[in-house]
Amino acid sequence: MSSTAPETARSGLVPGTRRRPRTPEPVRPVTELGRAAPALMAYTGVRAAGLLVLALWAHRRHHGVWPILATRWDADWYLGIADHGYARALGTEYDANNLAFFPLHPVLVKAVAAVTPGSRATVGLCLAVVASLLAAWGIFAVGDRLHGRRVGVLLTVLWASLPVGLVQWMGYTESLFTALAAWALYAVLVDRWLWAGALAALAGVTRPTGVAVAAAVTVTALLRLRGRPTALVAAVLAPLGWCSYVGWVALRLGRWDGYFAVQRLWHNEWDGGRETLRRMRELLAYDSTPELFLVVVTVTLIASVVLFGLAVADRQPVPLLAFAGVLLAIVLGSGGVYFPRARFLLPAFPLLLPLALHLSHASRRYRLLALTAAVAGSAYCGAYMALVWPSAP
Repeated sequence: MSSTAPETARSGLVPGTRRRPRTPEPVRPVTELGRAAPALMAYTGVRAAGLLVLALWAHRRHHGVWPILATRWDADWYLGIADHGYARALGTEYDANNLAFFPLHPVLVKAVAAVTPGSRATVGLCLAVVASLLAAWGIFAVGDRLHGRRVGVLLTVLWASLPVGLVQWMGYTESLFTALAAWALYAVLVDRWLWAGALAALAGVTRPTGVAVAAAVTVTALLRLRGRPTALVAAVLAPLGWCSYVGWVALRLGRWDGYFAVQRLWHNEWDGGRETLRRMRELLAYDSTPELFLVVVTVTLIASVVLFGLAVADRQPVPLLAFAGVLLAIVLGSGGVYFPRARFLLPAFPLLLPLALHLSHASRRYRLLALTAAVAGSAYCGAYMALVWPSAP
Protein backbone atom coordinates (compact mmCIF):
# COMPACT_ATOMS: atom_id res chain seq x y z
CA MET A 1 0.00 0.00 0.00
CA SER A 2 1.42 3.40 -0.93
CA SER A 3 2.29 6.06 1.64
CA THR A 4 -0.52 8.20 0.31
CA ALA A 5 -3.22 5.67 1.18
CA PRO A 6 -6.04 7.02 3.38
CA GLU A 7 -5.60 6.68 7.13
CA THR A 8 -8.82 4.72 7.39
CA ALA A 9 -7.49 2.11 4.99
CA ARG A 10 -4.21 1.77 6.92
CA SER A 11 -6.05 1.42 10.23
CA GLY A 12 -8.63 -1.05 8.98
CA LEU A 13 -11.53 1.15 10.02
CA VAL A 14 -14.75 1.27 8.06
CA PRO A 15 -14.54 4.23 5.64
CA GLY A 16 -16.11 7.32 7.17
CA THR A 17 -15.43 6.10 10.73
CA ARG A 18 -13.01 8.09 12.83
CA ARG A 19 -10.09 6.50 14.63
CA ARG A 20 -10.84 5.90 18.31
CA PRO A 21 -8.40 7.83 20.49
CA ARG A 22 -6.24 6.03 23.02
CA THR A 23 -6.97 8.65 25.69
CA PRO A 24 -10.22 10.46 26.49
CA GLU A 25 -10.78 13.55 24.39
CA PRO A 26 -11.31 16.89 26.14
CA VAL A 27 -14.93 17.95 26.38
CA ARG A 28 -15.69 21.38 24.86
CA PRO A 29 -19.45 21.88 25.40
CA VAL A 30 -19.70 25.25 23.63
CA THR A 31 -17.80 24.05 20.57
CA GLU A 32 -19.73 20.78 20.42
CA LEU A 33 -23.07 22.55 20.82
CA GLY A 34 -22.19 24.86 17.95
CA ARG A 35 -21.33 21.87 15.79
CA ALA A 36 -24.66 20.25 16.71
CA ALA A 37 -26.70 23.42 16.05
CA PRO A 38 -27.93 22.40 12.56
CA ALA A 39 -29.10 19.04 13.90
CA LEU A 40 -30.89 20.67 16.84
CA MET A 41 -32.58 23.23 14.59
CA ALA A 42 -33.67 20.50 12.19
CA TYR A 43 -34.94 18.40 15.09
CA THR A 44 -36.94 21.31 16.49
CA GLY A 45 -38.39 22.03 13.06
CA VAL A 46 -39.56 18.44 12.57
CA ARG A 47 -41.19 18.25 15.96
CA ALA A 48 -42.75 21.71 15.56
CA ALA A 49 -44.29 20.56 12.27
CA GLY A 50 -45.78 17.56 14.04
CA LEU A 51 -47.09 19.76 16.82
CA LEU A 52 -48.68 22.11 14.28
CA VAL A 53 -50.53 19.26 12.56
CA LEU A 54 -51.71 18.01 15.94
CA ALA A 55 -52.92 21.48 16.94
CA LEU A 56 -54.86 22.01 13.70
CA TRP A 57 -56.43 18.55 13.87
CA ALA A 58 -57.25 18.95 17.56
CA HIS A 59 -58.85 22.33 16.89
CA ARG A 60 -61.15 20.81 14.29
CA ARG A 61 -62.15 18.12 16.77
CA HIS A 62 -62.53 20.65 19.61
CA HIS A 63 -59.74 19.09 21.68
CA GLY A 64 -57.11 20.88 23.70
CA VAL A 65 -53.48 20.10 22.85
CA TRP A 66 -51.96 20.62 26.31
CA PRO A 67 -53.94 17.84 28.08
CA ILE A 68 -53.00 15.41 25.29
CA LEU A 69 -49.32 16.13 25.74
CA ALA A 70 -49.07 16.62 29.49
CA THR A 71 -51.70 14.61 31.36
CA ARG A 72 -52.83 11.52 29.48
CA TRP A 73 -51.95 7.85 29.90
CA ASP A 74 -48.42 7.27 31.23
CA ALA A 75 -48.00 10.98 31.94
CA ASP A 76 -50.91 10.70 34.38
CA TRP A 77 -49.23 7.77 36.14
CA TYR A 78 -45.99 9.70 36.59
CA LEU A 79 -47.87 12.74 37.90
CA GLY A 80 -49.67 10.47 40.36
CA ILE A 81 -46.34 9.17 41.63
CA ALA A 82 -45.03 12.73 41.99
CA ASP A 83 -48.16 13.70 43.92
CA HIS A 84 -48.75 10.65 46.13
CA GLY A 85 -45.72 8.35 45.93
CA TYR A 86 -45.65 4.63 45.26
CA ALA A 87 -48.03 1.85 46.26
CA ARG A 88 -47.11 -0.08 49.40
CA ALA A 89 -48.74 -3.39 48.51
CA LEU A 90 -48.88 -5.63 45.47
CA GLY A 91 -52.66 -6.04 45.32
CA THR A 92 -54.49 -8.17 42.80
CA GLU A 93 -55.95 -5.59 40.41
CA TYR A 94 -54.58 -5.65 36.89
CA ASP A 95 -52.99 -2.54 35.33
CA ALA A 96 -53.21 -0.64 38.59
CA ASN A 97 -49.92 -0.84 40.51
CA ASN A 98 -47.69 2.20 39.94
CA LEU A 99 -44.54 0.35 41.04
CA ALA A 100 -44.23 -0.66 37.39
CA PHE A 101 -43.07 2.89 36.61
CA PHE A 102 -39.45 3.80 37.35
CA PRO A 103 -38.75 6.82 39.56
CA LEU A 104 -36.32 9.29 37.95
CA HIS A 105 -38.88 11.26 35.92
CA PRO A 106 -41.45 11.73 38.73
CA VAL A 107 -38.65 12.62 41.16
CA LEU A 108 -37.42 15.31 38.76
CA VAL A 109 -40.97 16.57 38.22
CA LYS A 110 -41.56 16.88 41.96
CA ALA A 111 -38.19 18.55 42.59
CA VAL A 112 -38.47 21.10 39.76
CA ALA A 113 -42.13 21.88 40.50
CA ALA A 114 -41.17 22.67 44.09
CA VAL A 115 -39.00 25.59 42.96
CA THR A 116 -40.98 26.83 39.93
CA PRO A 117 -44.44 28.38 39.61
CA GLY A 118 -45.81 25.93 37.06
CA SER A 119 -47.99 22.92 37.75
CA ARG A 120 -46.40 19.48 37.91
CA ALA A 121 -48.03 18.58 34.59
CA THR A 122 -46.45 21.61 32.93
CA VAL A 123 -43.10 20.81 34.53
CA GLY A 124 -43.30 17.20 33.33
CA LEU A 125 -43.98 18.31 29.77
CA CYS A 126 -41.20 20.92 29.82
CA LEU A 127 -38.74 18.36 31.19
CA ALA A 128 -39.65 16.01 28.34
CA VAL A 129 -39.06 18.74 25.72
CA VAL A 130 -35.71 19.74 27.23
CA ALA A 131 -34.71 16.07 27.48
CA SER A 132 -35.66 15.57 23.83
CA LEU A 133 -33.22 18.30 22.80
CA LEU A 134 -30.50 16.71 24.91
CA ALA A 135 -31.36 13.38 23.29
CA ALA A 136 -31.17 14.91 19.81
CA TRP A 137 -27.77 16.40 20.68
CA GLY A 138 -26.52 13.04 21.97
CA ILE A 139 -27.79 11.21 18.89
CA PHE A 140 -26.06 13.74 16.65
CA ALA A 141 -22.87 13.36 18.68
CA VAL A 142 -22.86 9.60 18.16
CA GLY A 143 -23.53 9.85 14.43
CA ASP A 144 -20.97 12.63 14.01
CA ARG A 145 -18.38 10.70 15.98
CA LEU A 146 -18.76 7.60 13.83
CA HIS A 147 -19.43 8.94 10.35
CA GLY A 148 -19.23 12.72 10.28
CA ARG A 149 -21.51 15.71 10.63
CA ARG A 150 -23.88 14.97 7.74
CA VAL A 151 -24.71 11.52 9.07
CA GLY A 152 -25.15 12.99 12.55
CA VAL A 153 -27.70 15.50 11.28
CA LEU A 154 -29.54 12.89 9.22
CA LEU A 155 -29.62 10.48 12.16
CA THR A 156 -31.17 13.18 14.34
CA VAL A 157 -33.79 14.07 11.74
CA LEU A 158 -34.71 10.42 11.26
CA TRP A 159 -35.15 9.98 15.01
CA ALA A 160 -37.38 13.07 15.12
CA SER A 161 -39.41 11.66 12.21
CA LEU A 162 -40.31 8.30 13.71
CA PRO A 163 -44.02 7.44 13.44
CA VAL A 164 -44.46 7.83 17.22
CA GLY A 165 -42.14 10.83 17.42
CA LEU A 166 -44.87 12.91 19.06
CA VAL A 167 -44.12 11.02 22.29
CA GLN A 168 -40.81 12.88 22.43
CA TRP A 169 -42.79 16.01 23.34
CA MET A 170 -45.21 14.37 25.76
CA GLY A 171 -44.95 13.94 29.52
CA TYR A 172 -43.42 10.50 29.04
CA THR A 173 -39.95 9.12 29.84
CA GLU A 174 -38.81 8.18 26.34
CA SER A 175 -36.96 11.47 25.73
CA LEU A 176 -35.19 11.41 29.09
CA PHE A 177 -34.24 7.77 28.62
CA THR A 178 -32.99 8.36 25.07
CA ALA A 179 -30.89 11.32 26.23
CA LEU A 180 -29.23 9.23 28.95
CA ALA A 181 -28.72 6.29 26.58
CA ALA A 182 -27.28 8.40 23.76
CA TRP A 183 -24.81 10.21 25.96
CA ALA A 184 -23.83 6.99 27.74
CA LEU A 185 -23.05 5.40 24.38
CA TYR A 186 -21.16 8.49 23.26
CA ALA A 187 -19.15 8.42 26.49
CA VAL A 188 -18.16 4.83 25.71
CA LEU A 189 -17.10 5.79 22.19
CA VAL A 190 -14.77 8.51 23.54
CA ASP A 191 -13.49 6.47 26.51
CA ARG A 192 -15.26 8.52 29.18
CA TRP A 193 -15.96 5.49 31.30
CA LEU A 194 -17.08 7.10 34.55
CA TRP A 195 -19.58 9.23 32.65
CA ALA A 196 -20.77 6.17 30.77
CA GLY A 197 -21.34 4.21 33.97
CA ALA A 198 -23.10 7.07 35.73
CA LEU A 199 -25.41 7.81 32.79
CA ALA A 200 -26.22 4.12 32.40
CA ALA A 201 -27.09 3.96 36.10
CA LEU A 202 -29.45 6.93 35.69
CA ALA A 203 -31.03 5.28 32.63
CA GLY A 204 -31.62 2.27 34.85
CA VAL A 205 -33.89 4.27 37.15
CA THR A 206 -35.76 5.85 34.23
CA ARG A 207 -37.25 2.91 32.36
CA PRO A 208 -37.28 -0.90 32.69
CA THR A 209 -35.29 -1.08 29.46
CA GLY A 210 -32.45 0.70 31.24
CA VAL A 211 -30.98 -2.77 31.47
CA ALA A 212 -30.13 -2.41 27.75
CA VAL A 213 -27.94 0.64 28.42
CA ALA A 214 -26.32 -1.15 31.36
CA ALA A 215 -25.61 -4.17 29.18
CA ALA A 216 -24.06 -2.03 26.44
CA VAL A 217 -21.74 -0.20 28.85
CA THR A 218 -20.82 -3.23 30.93
CA VAL A 219 -20.13 -5.57 28.02
CA THR A 220 -18.02 -2.99 26.19
CA ALA A 221 -16.15 -2.05 29.37
CA LEU A 222 -15.27 -5.68 30.05
CA LEU A 223 -13.99 -6.05 26.50
CA ARG A 224 -11.75 -3.01 26.91
CA LEU A 225 -10.38 -3.42 30.41
CA ARG A 226 -6.75 -3.47 29.28
CA GLY A 227 -5.19 -0.09 29.88
CA ARG A 228 -8.48 1.42 31.05
CA PRO A 229 -8.85 1.03 34.84
CA THR A 230 -11.99 3.19 34.92
CA ALA A 231 -13.71 0.75 32.56
CA LEU A 232 -14.04 -1.73 35.42
CA VAL A 233 -15.69 0.96 37.54
CA ALA A 234 -18.12 1.67 34.71
CA ALA A 235 -18.89 -2.03 34.32
CA VAL A 236 -19.89 -2.20 37.99
CA LEU A 237 -21.66 1.17 38.10
CA ALA A 238 -23.80 0.79 34.95
CA PRO A 239 -26.34 -1.78 36.24
CA LEU A 240 -26.68 -0.27 39.73
CA GLY A 241 -29.59 2.01 38.85
CA TRP A 242 -31.81 -0.73 37.47
CA CYS A 243 -30.81 -3.19 40.20
CA SER A 244 -31.38 -0.64 42.96
CA TYR A 245 -34.96 0.07 41.92
CA VAL A 246 -35.83 -3.60 41.42
CA GLY A 247 -34.28 -4.33 44.82
CA TRP A 248 -36.17 -1.48 46.46
CA VAL A 249 -39.48 -2.80 45.10
CA ALA A 250 -38.60 -6.25 46.46
CA LEU A 251 -38.03 -4.78 49.92
CA ARG A 252 -41.16 -2.64 49.75
CA LEU A 253 -43.37 -5.61 48.85
CA GLY A 254 -41.54 -8.11 51.04
CA ARG A 255 -40.81 -10.61 48.27
CA TRP A 256 -37.72 -11.14 46.17
CA ASP A 257 -39.65 -11.08 42.90
CA GLY A 258 -41.71 -8.02 43.83
CA TYR A 259 -41.02 -6.02 40.69
CA PHE A 260 -41.66 -8.98 38.41
CA ALA A 261 -44.90 -9.72 40.26
CA VAL A 262 -45.99 -6.15 39.55
CA GLN A 263 -45.14 -6.62 35.88
CA ARG A 264 -47.26 -9.76 35.78
CA LEU A 265 -50.20 -7.67 36.94
CA TRP A 266 -49.51 -5.49 33.90
CA HIS A 267 -49.49 -8.63 31.69
CA ASN A 268 -45.75 -8.24 31.06
CA GLU A 269 -43.97 -11.58 31.05
CA TRP A 270 -41.20 -12.91 28.85
CA ASP A 271 -42.49 -15.48 26.37
CA GLY A 272 -39.70 -15.46 23.81
CA GLY A 273 -41.79 -13.59 21.23
CA ARG A 274 -44.77 -15.93 20.90
CA GLU A 275 -47.32 -13.20 21.63
CA THR A 276 -45.56 -10.80 19.27
CA LEU A 277 -45.68 -13.29 16.41
CA ARG A 278 -49.30 -14.16 17.18
CA ARG A 279 -50.38 -10.53 17.00
CA MET A 280 -48.41 -9.93 13.81
CA ARG A 281 -49.97 -12.96 12.13
CA GLU A 282 -53.42 -11.93 13.27
CA LEU A 283 -53.05 -8.38 11.97
CA LEU A 284 -51.37 -9.20 8.67
CA ALA A 285 -53.10 -12.45 7.71
CA TYR A 286 -56.52 -12.64 9.35
CA ASP A 287 -57.84 -9.22 10.35
CA SER A 288 -59.83 -7.78 7.43
CA THR A 289 -60.04 -4.32 9.01
CA PRO A 290 -56.89 -3.87 11.14
CA GLU A 291 -56.44 -0.70 13.15
CA LEU A 292 -54.13 1.69 11.31
CA PHE A 293 -52.07 2.36 14.43
CA LEU A 294 -51.51 -1.36 15.01
CA VAL A 295 -50.37 -1.72 11.41
CA VAL A 296 -47.86 1.08 12.03
CA VAL A 297 -46.64 -0.72 15.16
CA THR A 298 -46.27 -3.99 13.25
CA VAL A 299 -44.36 -2.38 10.37
CA THR A 300 -42.12 -0.63 12.89
CA LEU A 301 -41.27 -3.93 14.58
CA ILE A 302 -40.51 -5.70 11.30
CA ALA A 303 -38.43 -2.76 10.04
CA SER A 304 -36.50 -2.70 13.32
CA VAL A 305 -35.46 -6.33 12.89
CA VAL A 306 -34.31 -5.64 9.32
CA LEU A 307 -32.40 -2.54 10.40
CA PHE A 308 -30.70 -4.44 13.19
CA GLY A 309 -29.51 -6.97 10.62
CA LEU A 310 -28.12 -4.12 8.52
CA ALA A 311 -26.45 -2.63 11.60
CA VAL A 312 -24.73 -5.94 12.26
CA ALA A 313 -23.67 -6.17 8.63
CA ASP A 314 -22.29 -2.61 8.85
CA ARG A 315 -20.24 -3.68 11.89
CA GLN A 316 -21.52 -0.95 14.15
CA PRO A 317 -19.50 -0.52 17.36
CA VAL A 318 -20.19 -3.06 20.09
CA PRO A 319 -21.97 -0.68 22.49
CA LEU A 320 -24.48 0.39 19.84
CA LEU A 321 -25.20 -3.17 18.76
CA ALA A 322 -25.51 -4.35 22.35
CA PHE A 323 -27.90 -1.55 23.28
CA ALA A 324 -30.13 -1.93 20.22
CA GLY A 325 -30.01 -5.73 20.35
CA VAL A 326 -30.98 -6.04 24.02
CA LEU A 327 -33.70 -3.41 23.65
CA LEU A 328 -35.09 -5.16 20.58
CA ALA A 329 -35.03 -8.53 22.34
CA ILE A 330 -36.93 -7.11 25.32
CA VAL A 331 -39.61 -5.49 23.18
CA LEU A 332 -40.09 -8.45 20.81
CA GLY A 333 -39.83 -11.10 23.52
CA SER A 334 -42.39 -9.58 25.86
CA GLY A 335 -45.79 -11.24 26.15
CA GLY A 336 -47.36 -7.96 27.27
CA VAL A 337 -49.58 -5.47 25.50
CA TYR A 338 -48.81 -5.01 21.82
CA PHE A 339 -49.79 -1.46 20.93
CA PRO A 340 -47.01 0.49 22.78
CA ARG A 341 -44.14 -1.43 21.28
CA ALA A 342 -43.25 1.13 18.63
CA ARG A 343 -42.91 3.63 21.49
CA PHE A 344 -40.78 1.20 23.47
CA LEU A 345 -38.37 1.08 20.52
CA LEU A 346 -38.19 4.85 20.15
CA PRO A 347 -34.86 5.08 22.07
CA ALA A 348 -33.21 2.54 19.72
CA PHE A 349 -31.68 5.23 17.52
CA PRO A 350 -28.67 3.08 16.43
CA LEU A 351 -31.12 1.14 14.27
CA LEU A 352 -31.48 4.28 12.15
CA LEU A 353 -27.76 4.54 11.36
CA PRO A 354 -27.97 2.36 8.20
CA LEU A 355 -30.69 4.66 6.85
CA ALA A 356 -28.71 7.78 7.74
CA LEU A 357 -25.64 6.38 6.00
CA HIS A 358 -27.66 5.51 2.90
CA LEU A 359 -29.20 8.97 2.74
CA SER A 360 -25.82 10.63 3.24
CA HIS A 361 -24.66 9.09 -0.07
CA ALA A 362 -27.91 9.70 -1.94
CA SER A 363 -28.61 12.60 -4.27
CA ARG A 364 -29.91 15.81 -2.75
CA ARG A 365 -33.26 15.39 -4.47
CA TYR A 366 -33.74 11.83 -3.20
CA ARG A 367 -32.67 12.85 0.29
CA LEU A 368 -35.13 15.74 0.33
CA LEU A 369 -38.02 13.58 -0.90
CA ALA A 370 -37.27 10.82 1.62
CA LEU A 371 -37.02 13.18 4.57
CA THR A 372 -40.10 15.14 3.55
CA ALA A 373 -42.11 11.93 3.37
CA ALA A 374 -40.78 10.83 6.77
CA VAL A 375 -41.63 14.16 8.40
CA ALA A 376 -45.12 14.25 6.86
CA GLY A 377 -45.78 10.66 7.86
CA SER A 378 -44.60 11.30 11.40
CA ALA A 379 -46.82 14.37 11.72
CA TYR A 380 -49.88 12.47 10.51
CA CYS A 381 -49.19 9.35 12.60
CA GLY A 382 -48.57 11.43 15.70
CA ALA A 383 -51.85 13.31 15.38
CA TYR A 384 -53.73 10.12 14.54
CA MET A 385 -52.17 8.37 17.54
CA ALA A 386 -53.24 11.18 19.88
CA LEU A 387 -56.69 11.97 18.50
CA VAL A 388 -58.06 8.85 16.81
CA TRP A 389 -56.37 5.84 18.38
CA PRO A 390 -58.37 5.26 21.57
CA SER A 391 -55.63 3.86 23.79
CA ALA A 392 -52.15 4.85 24.93
CA PRO A 393 -49.44 5.39 22.29
